[in-house]
Amino acid sequence: MSRGSSEGPGASQYATREGAYAKKRFGQHFLHDGRIIARILNALDPKPADRIIEIGPGRGALTAPLLARIGQLEVVEIDRDVIEPLREACGHSDGLTIHMADALEFDFAALARPGELLRLIGNLPYNISTPLLFHLLEQAHVVKDMLFMLQKEVVDRMAAAPGEDAYGRLSVALAARAEVTHLFNVGPGAFNPPPQVDSAIVYLVPRPPAFEIVDIRVFDKVVAAAFGQRRKQLGNSLRTMVTPEEFVQAGIDPRERAERLSAEDFARVANLIARRPIEHP
Repeated sequence: MSRGSSEGPGASQYATREGAYAKKRFGQHFLHDGRIIARILNALDPKPADRIIEIGPGRGALTAPLLARIGQLEVVEIDRDVIEPLREACGHSDGLTIHMADALEFDFAALARPGELLRLIGNLPYNISTPLLFHLLEQAHVVKDMLFMLQKEVVDRMAAAPGEDAYGRLSVALAARAEVTHLFNVGPGAFNPPPQVDSAIVYLVPRPPAFEIVDIRVFDKVVAAAFGQRRKQLGNSLRTMVTPEEFVQAGIDPRERAERLSAEDFARVANLIARRPIEHP
């Protein structure tokens, strides 16, 4: 498992003592702490019958013990240079299937057999973590659960509740799509080279919300507009989308700010917009 950091793309590489390279352009920081690896495996609790896909296996620090437990494992890796060290770490096992691909563009649903749900695990580099999360959630119909390592700041935002400092657009969008659990934090020393940020392990279970969302696209637009000007009152940030009458119908005070509303509150507003009669010229 490699680890993404907040550093942007670049050509420089960090030499590691194992002789491979952690590439800045891929946001690579290789996990090596055996205690953390054991905690991750215990949290996943893999079974031989599970169909597990690892994203960003790196040199196989997590891949090898995971493969040893379940016998068959598929991985999605973008960096060709880690493939041989990965195969060596796994003893060139026939149970390892490697998909050379960009996870942002990979069709995970194509891996699922009829009636089968995938379990996803791995690292999501910081610079693509949000779009990758939503790419995966778009394929949630074939996903049982997901266990990922991310920058702690991102996990804080994913799991935040209304009114908390970290609460924002990502918190609301995920609340409408999955159960999110912040499991534990991982310090920089667990990686080689150490990143400049703390990391965290997060567990997601895709599920429909407990409340109605008429049109998820409208819901996302309302949430984006509200948090795009989060310091403004909703009556101002949503003035081009929501009428005063609709605020009343939804039971929302237009003087409130976005960070005070739950996902269900946003859904009530978005549903009124989605149900508006279509105006014909």
